[in-house]
Amino acid sequence: MNIPSLGFGAIICPAREVIPSPPIIRRSPCRCQNCGAFSNLYCSIDPNTGQWKCPLCDKMNSSSGEYRAASKEELVNWPELVTSVVDYVEVSSRRPGFIPVSETIMAAPLMILIDDSLDEAHLQHLQSSLHGLLDSLAPATRLGIITYGRTVSVYDFSQSGVAAADVFPGNSLPNHELQKTLLYGTGVYLAPLHVCLSVAHSIVSSLRPYKGSLSEASRDRCMGTAVEVALSLIQGPSMEMPRSMVKRSGGCSRLLICAGGPNTLGQGSVPYSQSHPNYTFLERKAIKQMEHLGQEARRQDAIVDILCAGTCPVRVPVVEPLATASGGVLILHDDFGESFGLNLQRAAKRTSGFRGIFESRFSECFTANHVIGPGKAATFSTHETAKNDKSVSMEVPTMEECQSFTMCFELKKDIKEENVYFQFAAQYTNSYLMNVTRVITVRLPTTSSLASYIQSIDDEVVSVIIGKRTAAFAKNASDTLDMQGSIDERMKQIAAKFGKSLSKTSLRSFPREFPKLGEILFHLRRGPLLGSIIGHEDERVVLRNMFLHASFDMSLRIISPRVLMHRDGGTFEELPAYDLAMQSDAAIVLDHGTDVFIWMVILLLSSVVSIILRIDCAFFVFLIGSRIFLYLSRALS
Repeated sequence: MNIPSLGFGAIICPAREVIPSPPIIRRSPCRCQNCGAFSNLYCSIDPNTGQWKCPLCDKMNSSSGEYRAASKEELVNWPELVTSVVDYVEVSSRRPGFIPVSETIMAAPLMILIDDSLDEAHLQHLQSSLHGLLDSLAPATRLGIITYGRTVSVYDFSQSGVAAADVFPGNSLPNHELQKTLLYGTGVYLAPLHVCLSVAHSIVSSLRPYKGSLSEASRDRCMGTAVEVALSLIQGPSMEMPRSMVKRSGGCSRLLICAGGPNTLGQGSVPYSQSHPNYTFLERKAIKQMEHLGQEARRQDAIVDILCAGTCPVRVPVVEPLATASGGVLILHDDFGESFGLNLQRAAKRTSGFRGIFESRFSECFTANHVIGPGKAATFSTHETAKNDKSVSMEVPTMEECQSFTMCFELKKDIKEENVYFQFAAQYTNSYLMNVTRVITVRLPTTSSLASYIQSIDDEVVSVIIGKRTAAFAKNASDTLDMQGSIDERMKQIAAKFGKSLSKTSLRSFPREFPKLGEILFHLRRGPLLGSIIGHEDERVVLRNMFLHASFDMSLRIISPRVLMHRDGGTFEELPAYDLAMQSDAAIVLDHGTDVFIWMVILLLSSVVSIILRIDCAFFVFLIGSRIFLYLSRALS
């Protein structure tokens, strides 16, 4: 099991929708006092006393009479003792003294931050996308609009029929007096959409293109300062109060940044040119400042999503820590058109769990040597621990269905038991302020037969785990060359360990038990994660970070695209990924996880059949696009 070429690991999607839905338990869970594990269906229980034995550490525990029953048959009345996945829910509305409030009061703010250094063509597309966003939002949404460039403009919704804004310098943070003016003045900078919709449309229509002569990369953009101002508005007067006294709105606040270039002014800024003599030092400083700003956003339960578009590089390594530390994402687009507008709407409406903790526990014979996912190691102060709790725990800013955690294990001693156990728990607060704990418990049988072990391996899962471990080490362009070599060595090791010797030669065949592994690793080696790409290195960085956090299904598609051909009746037939022969009478769909490419020939486009094809393809894109929170699609003809 410690074979380095294959390894042993797991991909966990803790917030993924489960069908049928797991049972919901509205009481506190019973946990092992020794290792912290949750009671589960593999526990040994004495119905007379209610005591239960933890399968992970073999220690007996008291259930305080919870599991007392007349017989073992009656234990089926406890869902956690018969089901491998359960949800514990603490509902805030059940607390004594809870008083419901209106949706308008509870709605979390949505701040839109707009780059005002755009050329006219880009601005026109952005205005169209923003108008579509405003029309798609719920009436109770609390909205704020800020533009940033050389200065930060905070728009006032109290001025009916006209776009009015308070302007702050972008090269420094507003001082205390300016912040007091912003918070206690007469301006209205956050308002329910049903009150300010017409004013918001007027503000978007009033935006003007950049009129200077500087190139896109050389224009002033004070993104960091704009985020600071937005966070001050969200926090409001409570920024002068102790944190324990602050009443939070429902769910997470959201900051949507529409960016067309790098942050070159104020906090977290970098020089215009990468040839600057101190660029490396200033870049490291800017990364730390952006990460600190993202952490501050997370402390305020605010998520920062950065949606970039255009041809100007945004210096992804600098700005992405802002999004990642807050639990948001950074997405690149070709322009501010249709795909950008669709992603803007999905980013504004997606719901996320927040203040999350991911815990994993497993049999004592294992140790976890790698954990890859959207979080960082948790401290003892952030979660409860038992007497001998050896769990691997991570703080997760946001908990979403499309995320996953990849864990790689090693054996630290021989397995003597017939089964080994793994338990994963995800704790978070949902948008309704319910405290949710999802517990997943898995039991795996052990074997001494190599043939049985090989038959139990899922080569698609192995491919994704190998891909994530490899991509995690490929942090820059030079690292990707080394990782390509590691894939080659891994293939040789798998063939040497599991393959059969070829007659009259020293070579060994690749094992037939892994029919998909070789092909998927071939796509990994030559694909955009490790292979050469056409475009800026920013694109690889964004794709790598998205891949490391993505669910299993999306990760597999990023490594190994899926090709489908449209058939009569609105069905799609999957083709081998290496059979890319275009046909004159069929439409081809290439599903690449983050992008969908649709190829339709001129003959189809000019016929009545094209209407049916477009409807079928659009519906297919909608179905597979719903598996992730942000989606890009492109049509080729």
